[in-house]
Amino acid sequence: MPAQRASVSLRRVLDFCILLSMLRSLRIKNLGIVENIQVEFNRGLNVITGETGAGKSIITGALGLILGERADKGLIRAGEDTCGVEAVFEFADTAEVDRVLEELGLPPCDSGRLILRRLVSSSGTGKSLVNDSPVTVQALARLGNLLVDMHGPHDHQSLLRQEYQLDILDSFARLWSLRSACEEAYERMMAFEQRLQELQGSDQQTVTQQIELLRYQIQEIETADIAGLDEEELDHEYTVAANAQRILELANAVRDALVEDENSAFARLAQVQSWLEKLAPLLPEAEGWRAEARSAAVQIQELAAALLRTVGSIETDPARLQRLEERKATLYRLKRKYGGSTADILRACEKTKARLRELETRDEQIAACEKQLAETRQQVLAEGTRLSRQRRNAARELGAAVTRELQDLGFQHGVFEVRLETTEPGPAGLDSIEFEFAPNVGEPKRPLRLIASSGEISRVMLATKTVLVQHDKIPVLVFDEIDANVGGEMGNAIGKKLVKVAANHQVLCVTHLPQVAVHGSSHFVVTKEVVAGRTCTRIKALTKEERVEEVARMLGGRNLTSVTLKHAREMLRQV
Repeated sequence: MPAQRASVSLRRVLDFCILLSMLRSLRIKNLGIVENIQVEFNRGLNVITGETGAGKSIITGALGLILGERADKGLIRAGEDTCGVEAVFEFADTAEVDRVLEELGLPPCDSGRLILRRLVSSSGTGKSLVNDSPVTVQALARLGNLLVDMHGPHDHQSLLRQEYQLDILDSFARLWSLRSACEEAYERMMAFEQRLQELQGSDQQTVTQQIELLRYQIQEIETADIAGLDEEELDHEYTVAANAQRILELANAVRDALVEDENSAFARLAQVQSWLEKLAPLLPEAEGWRAEARSAAVQIQELAAALLRTVGSIETDPARLQRLEERKATLYRLKRKYGGSTADILRACEKTKARLRELETRDEQIAACEKQLAETRQQVLAEGTRLSRQRRNAARELGAAVTRELQDLGFQHGVFEVRLETTEPGPAGLDSIEFEFAPNVGEPKRPLRLIASSGEISRVMLATKTVLVQHDKIPVLVFDEIDANVGGEMGNAIGKKLVKVAANHQVLCVTHLPQVAVHGSSHFVVTKEVVAGRTCTRIKALTKEERVEEVARMLGGRNLTSVTLKHAREMLRQV
């Protein structure tokens, strides 16, 4: 098979796997005004509608929690101690998810399913689970980045930030490996710059003073001669030397009582042996007792001998005691200055020697660091130039692609352009970026951040996202009122655009426009009602007739008329 045909086939396989991967169900308990709801989503475009304040945003908020966003205990339903969210994902191919699970030390997916749970407690504690295995919130976030891409009204503002625009371009062109190489080279360059500043940061007089101090510290430690020193043995020697007189007195008293005195234990046992010898002819058992007495006498002699051997070398030597006191004082001083043990002191000495070598070879190190800095700067420029070349090619393609999408969204003569300019090296390369847009014929292109119309920015965001998802392998996309600040006349175009995106991804869209809602392959409505004096949110998948009524409500409010119902049916029929 030719390489091009193989590439196309592989892409179709990947797109097919994405299409069959989805968020199957979402369960929310005690979150905000939600008591307990569960919704089963479908493939394609899932639209979620409902009156203002019904709780549509809770759906996306719950997804945010399950995907690792910050939890606030204020989210917990009044009167409850905990709230929880559970999401079940299904995959045609779990290889990528299983790879991340393995890196997190978790078992692989079972039967193509991944279950994420998160509990938030009013006490400030919480629990996160992946397939019933406890994990950190960071692990949830990592999996979330792989599973779901969420877009809300706040994204319109992020589109105005130049660093976000650069991320969009690099995502479109799949330049993250080149950008990562550039970032690594830049970090190495910055490390050499910092090192050079440290080496050059002190004048010669200060360096000379540091060298003198380091030499003194090394001499102080080495003179103490503590290598191989046993602190317990030193303490024992000091205790013996300090108590030598008392030890000798007690030892002599014990020796006398054992063998030296006239009534010593040895002498008394000798008398006992004599009596037992006389008793033996009269009482046979006495012979055994005599042997035991003889053995006891031998033990007493051995005990006395051991005592004499131990204390024989002990003497009251004031000079030796002073030397031991000085050695302990020296060790105590060194431990206070350099560490809590002899090992810490010796390690400190090695570090001091290394620092001394650095200062003594400062000029040579500066020269070497300058050379390394120059080399890494060239690497940064080389990597940045490679990245810039790819970006400039991709910028033209991205500009043309977004322009085509914007034409479908009402800007028949609009032009979108990605402008790049060379700048000083940074972690993201050598480029500054500006998204520019001219919505009408004859108008000059202006930076997107200078466009005042939030409706125009919303449509640029949708066009940009539509282009990006064609390059994106994340299976689930969530659009939270991305049609905000857009008039109803553009709803149909936005709906068609979402249907196009949903051809290869599962899409969840929270919308307030009936023109968008009618394009959904599945339609859910969020309502709220009062039960036992408490407000509760409900979510329901609509039947065909219920959907007509919901679209009619979105067109004309609560009071349904034959006109609005007819209009709703016509809108649904035309898509």
